[in-house]
Formats: sequence, C-alpha cells, structure tokens
Amino acid sequence: MDLALSPQDLAFRDEVRRFLDDNLSEDLREAGRKTGGVFADFAAGLRWHKVLAKRGWSAPTWPREHGGTGWSATQRYIFARECIAADAPRIFSMGVRMVGPVIMKFGTPEQKAKYLPKIVSGDLVFCQGYSEPGSGSDLASLKTRAMRDGDDYVINGTKIWTTGAHIADHMFCLVRTSTEGKPQDGISFVLIDSMQTPGLTVKPIMTLAGDHEVNQVFFDNVRTPVANRIGPENAGWTVAKYLLEFERGGDAYTPNLYARIEDIRRIAREEAADGSGRLAGERSFAERLAETEMEIQALEMIEMQVLSDLSRGKNPGAASSAMKIRGSETLQKLDHLGVEALAWYAAPFEPEARMLGHNQPTVTPDYGVTAMPLYNNNRAASIYAGSNEIQRNIIAKAVLGL
Repeated sequence: MDLALSPQDLAFRDEVRRFLDDNLSEDLREAGRKTGGVFADFAAGLRWHKVLAKRGWSAPTWPREHGGTGWSATQRYIFARECIAADAPRIFSMGVRMVGPVIMKFGTPEQKAKYLPKIVSGDLVFCQGYSEPGSGSDLASLKTRAMRDGDDYVINGTKIWTTGAHIADHMFCLVRTSTEGKPQDGISFVLIDSMQTPGLTVKPIMTLAGDHEVNQVFFDNVRTPVANRIGPENAGWTVAKYLLEFERGGDAYTPNLYARIEDIRRIAREEAADGSGRLAGERSFAERLAETEMEIQALEMIEMQVLSDLSRGKNPGAASSAMKIRGSETLQKLDHLGVEALAWYAAPFEPEARMLGHNQPTVTPDYGVTAMPLYNNNRAASIYAGSNEIQRNIIAKAVLGL
C-alpha cells in the first residue's frame, strides 16, 4: 500500500491547515486540549460544528447529495489528523457519525428531508438509546417496549449509559415491538423528536473522572409517531447492526492515537526518571512507547482499508470490529503510559482544571491535567460500541467461519 500523499492531497492538506489557522480560536483550541472524555465541552463543540457547517465540512463521511463533503478516504484521514494536531474540539457527533448514515440508507424521502439537513447544520443533536440495565453487550435482550396506539408508539422502559442525553434534543432508540420469534426479530428502530417529551426523564451518571457525560433515561408512556420509525417494524436489528459498523469503524482512530503518544512524549520530556535524567531517556519507558507506536502504525493499515471500503460505498463489516479492538486496547495502553509518566502528579482530583478559562494554580502540571481523566474514562472504550469480546466473536464467525 502506497501511503505517500499525492500532489492533490498535499494541496488539500494545506487548504485544511489554512482553514484551521483562520477559524480555530484560542478558546476552541483550549476546549480541544482540555478534553478528558469522549467529547469536548459541548458548547465549544457545537460552535465548531457550525463553523465547519458554514464551510460545508461538518459531515466529512457523507456524500454531497446529502450535504456532505464527498471527500475520499485519504482526504477524510488528512482532515481528521490536521484537526487533532491543531487541537480542534471533538464534536458531539452521533447525528453525523451514526444516525445520519442510517437515515440515508433506511429512511423515507420525508425522513431524509426532515432530519439530514439539520444534522449537517448542527441544529439537531441526537443521543443513542441502545444499552439497558442487563442488556449491554447482549443488545438483543433489550426490554424497553413500544406498543402501537393508533399513529403512535407508546414506550416504557429504561436506557442506560446514554451519552449526551442531558444536552441532546433528539434520540434514536431501539425498542421491542414484538415478543414473538427470536429476540432479534422483535426490535424496531425509532426516533424521538424531543428529549422534553412528556414521560421522558434523564438522570445523570457521574464518571470516575468527575464528568457528566452519561445518563440513565426512563420512559413512562412516552409517545413517538409511527412515522418516526426507521425501516420496517421489527426490522430494527438489521438497522442497528448497520449503525454499529459506523460506530465501531466509521471514524479514524489513529490520528487521535498519534496525538496521544505525542502528549505522553511531552510529559516524559518534563518528568524525571527513577534514576537520573528525564523519563524520555529511560530505556524501559522509551521501549514501551516505541512498541505502542508500532501498534498504532499497524492499526493504521487496517484503518486505511476500512476508510477505502467506506469511500467506495462498501460496508466495513468485520474489519470495523478488528479496528475497534485494536484501537480501544491501544488507547488504553497509551493512557496507562501517560499516568505512569506523571507518577504522583496523576493523583490529584482537579476536574475544575479542565474547565474553559480556568487560570488558577493546580497541583498537576498543565501538560498532565487530562491524563488521569482520560485513563478513567477510556476504561469504557473496550466495552462501549459492543464489547471487545463481542467483536472477537464477530470476527470468529464472519472471517474464520467458526
């Protein structure tokens, strides 16, 4: 595989860099640098989304006919890498990244017209209602029911680990519409047009890092129109599997991993080794860092293949599972190295240090304030979007025929 950039790609990279230089304000860069979880400060991320939308760059993976960029896999990769290198904030992207592609494939013309333009513009913010207590990796066992009542579904049950439910205004949700046949056969995929719908309650769950990213959502006779169902009734399992391919493999992993390894090198250049000198010069630590970088380079080869498939309209399939496994485990390895490099400076609990505009003295040096929050929050990386054990089962069946 030839990874050298063509003259056209180099010109595109330079265009992206000029755009970032001109449009990334210092407070937006601060939001990017201080991200200790999955997404940056929501208000900052939404501002950046709208800046990108104005340029026509808010949906890098979408085709032009739906408001996307129509970029090649290489262009998307370049864009992701340059944004991370410039400390652009991570956008709350469940609309663009997940439900948008589902609506494109399974939605009616009316649904496409209603939702897609507003997802691109940032005027609709979706959260994902999949996991339930007792039905995480075993998603087919979900129990949230949707009973048909005229032109509506009436929903009762609960969802958990719902990222961003407290700031989203819409939800895409898996509900049980039948108890006959296999568990997978009775699931439907529906949209809820307002998180303020009567009977819908959002309760916060605080993470170990002290962040409010996830929630539990309760449904007590919540109504949503049957017209908000995506795909046929009881065919939601097919829709859900399609969406999960994008959740597991639709974004570039390695730009973030390369940025994280540079963060750790920065820490290691500042922190002292056990003996003398700086940690960056300690052979054992340097070797482990180099081994992790080689793992990132190997993952990049898988990523290039997945992005190439997506650019040709081909589903990533089991390759997205391989990328999800390696991406999440390599991320956790980097998080471990980051905390180890900081040593006792990783211990203080200072969530206020990651607030935009915070300028008070902290125990942890500025270059390390996200190390422990990332370590804590990314413990979930090998569980969310389908646990890595589930991903290995997918590979065993789809690739090895076991």
